[in-house]
Amino acid sequence: MRFSSALLYALSAATVALAAPTTKRSVTALSSSQLASFAPFTQFARAAYCDSSKVKNWQCGQACDALPGFQPTLTGGDGNAIQLFFVGYWPQQKSVVVAHEGTDPLQFESDLTDVNFFLDALDTSLFPGTTHAIQVHNGFAAEHAKTANTILTEVKRLLSQTGAKQIGHSLGGALAELDSLFFTLQLPSDVHIKAVTYGTPRVGNPEFAAMIDSKVPDFVRINNEKDLIPIVPGRFLGFQHPHGEIHIVSPGNAVSCSGDDDADDSQCTIKTVPNIFVGNILDHLGPYEGISIGTIFCN
Repeated sequence: MRFSSALLYALSAATVALAAPTTKRSVTALSSSQLASFAPFTQFARAAYCDSSKVKNWQCGQACDALPGFQPTLTGGDGNAIQLFFVGYWPQQKSVVVAHEGTDPLQFESDLTDVNFFLDALDTSLFPGTTHAIQVHNGFAAEHAKTANTILTEVKRLLSQTGAKQIGHSLGGALAELDSLFFTLQLPSDVHIKAVTYGTPRVGNPEFAAMIDSKVPDFVRINNEKDLIPIVPGRFLGFQHPHGEIHIVSPGNAVSCSGDDDADDSQCTIKTVPNIFVGNILDHLGPYEGISIGTIFCN
């Protein structure tokens, strides 16, 4: 399931103002080298939209060409009932990589028709040690559960086989965010979890965001210009982003926004896109420093 609900889009500037942050914020400009360092993750995200038959052989066009030597070991999903995903080993970084297909704006209209969502507690068999207070979008949780154990088994196999001590995640924002916590709770503490997501919607409540903050410090969520997806579901519905926002203000110009869901600074996403009517769904596709993401860019 992709995130959805017509109710999620009833966001307005007035409702945003109801959830003012209580901590001091700061914005830091990113250097060109910092921006360039995200390019491999962007290419993995791009590959996640490609047909599994192409990803399996790592022949998915420009995305695969940009990451020579990557070894996919598991692919799955159908792009409908189960979003596409792949797992593999990245020798260059001695890392296991998990990538999920994200929201495709070309299918966004149908997503708006689904209003059957609510916040619910995490499944403790998948997320041991969590409490009922930590809640997430039930649709995201259900989608994550479809592939969680299959992906975990392959990740464990690769970690054992390769000796890798890092797992990287890319795109499929909501699923990658859930995966980052899932793997943190399921794997040995010496395995480093790094998550880089693109245009992620809000996944859970403030308690969930706080747990991501504490358990997954190496977490980055990149938002592009006026992409409206990161502002839904609305904060007035009980949702909140964790830390890690990087907002691409314009090509070559990006800032790091501190704290959770920065609504204070003019260069961060909430101020740039106070409601969906000033957003641009096509910005979800990028370009992210020259790299566009989506089914139409899988070649």
